[in-house]
Amino acid sequence: MTIPAARERSLAGAQAVQVSAPAKVNLRLRILAREDNGYHQLETLFLRLELADTVRVRRSRARALDVTGASAATLGPVEQNLAWRAAVAYEAAGGMTSGWAIELEKRIPVGGGLGGGSADAGAVLRALDAMSSRPLGEARLLAIAAALGADVPFLTSTCACALAWGRGERLLAVAPPPSRDVTLLVPPFAVNTAQAYGWLDGASSSSREASVLLHADSLGSWTGLAAVAGNDFQSVIAERHPEIRGLVDALSAAGCAPAMMSGSGSVVFGVWPDGRPADFSVDVPCVTLMTRSATRVEPVSVLD
Repeated sequence: MTIPAARERSLAGAQAVQVSAPAKVNLRLRILAREDNGYHQLETLFLRLELADTVRVRRSRARALDVTGASAATLGPVEQNLAWRAAVAYEAAGGMTSGWAIELEKRIPVGGGLGGGSADAGAVLRALDAMSSRPLGEARLLAIAAALGADVPFLTSTCACALAWGRGERLLAVAPPPSRDVTLLVPPFAVNTAQAYGWLDGASSSSREASVLLHADSLGSWTGLAAVAGNDFQSVIAERHPEIRGLVDALSAAGCAPAMMSGSGSVVFGVWPDGRPADFSVDVPCVTLMTRSATRVEPVSVLD
């Protein structure tokens, strides 16, 4: 894994810490070979957003997870929550000898391809390692993250923008583009990721993005990014949910570039040219959220 050399400062004496868990979008997402075990290799370009959950971790004698916020009611059992699983995995790796109490304040829509659960898991790993008197360090932290999901290594790292390969565990940090306003259009339905992979496996190769040679120097500009933007999932999901195509078309017509679906959906995002976002309208029922692309990742901080 190739990631920035910056490390979280030690907060080993802290009783409680807080960290932002930013959402991500995939500016490019190609699904490659399917392995014998059923997992797919991928190639993707991640970018963080300013839209974020807030994660607070406290030392405790027991384990606890409390979730609040707009999407809290849609989450499943505590033991299946990625933040809980991340803490358990960190403890099993020997990085924490006491219990923990985690509070998640949710703002990122659930099941939309914005990586909310993965962002929470990454934030928990960073928080626990900053609090530990025996920190595991970035390499072991990212190894734990890789076992939790393809988005978790990036969202555990301190990268604002990165290329990723394999199952998301191979990371190359790239300079983030200038911060821009981003519109998120959230349809009233989610897309099951496993089902999306099945649809893609059954589709013709013409539904996938063409291979292009990525030049690192062009990825720092929105013009360069728009030229390589694409998502292999978008066409096969739009066949089942034509609303996706309508949302993309609305943002494109308003001047967003790129305008596309993130991850396996269902959220569609559009990046506005420099300046105030234009007025636009969509005929498809959805929730509209405004945010900005991020250029840095906030460090873990002590919670008073």
